[in-house]
Amino acid sequence: MNLRLALASTVLAAASTQLASSAVIVFAAESLWSSYTTAGGFGVVTEDFSGYSGFYASGFAGSTTGAAGTVNWTASASGGLYAAAGLFSTNNIAPLSFDFSSTQVRAVGGNFFSTDINFNFVTSIIQVSLDDGTSYFGSIDSAADFVGFYSTSALISSITITAIPVPGGEQSVYPTVDNLSWGVVPAPGAIALLGLAGLAGRRRR
Repeated sequence: MNLRLALASTVLAAASTQLASSAVIVFAAESLWSSYTTAGGFGVVTEDFSGYSGFYASGFAGSTTGAAGTVNWTASASGGLYAAAGLFSTNNIAPLSFDFSSTQVRAVGGNFFSTDINFNFVTSIIQVSLDDGTSYFGSIDSAADFVGFYSTSALISSITITAIPVPGGEQSVYPTVDNLSWGVVPAPGAIALLGLAGLAGRRRR
């Protein structure tokens, strides 16, 4: 069994255990995550990070607005954060966390992967963890790879992305995010709109 199949088997086994204990469903396809989230009555708000560039201190507060409402988030990483070319990452080799506890979030997902010091994609192992301990752990071979979570009961308040080098590959890997999406309880004014729509290490510096 190759590394990818072994990791996939581990992830599926872990996901089965997590489903029984924490009522969180893990998705590896964005279309399925989006369909499941909207079918549950939640609106999707997406941040593509195109408006961010350069260095930001850890604890950086951002805000993303979509048809379903606004998500207020805070990004943190040891040594600070760095954004470029529509990608949001870390300034040092360290886990990247987003806290969005001030918003009613029931689902979260995105493109989670690794880049080198120059923001070039590199194959790595990515661990994506929620505040309740639910995790996805697997090999990421493309910047388009998607991981998503949907909670059937409790709100989700944070997510942490950790990059792990693969043996023999690039060892300086920075956790990187693109198209971070949240499934939120729609704002009162947005519910009608959604209904109508349905009808119609080293520092980078």
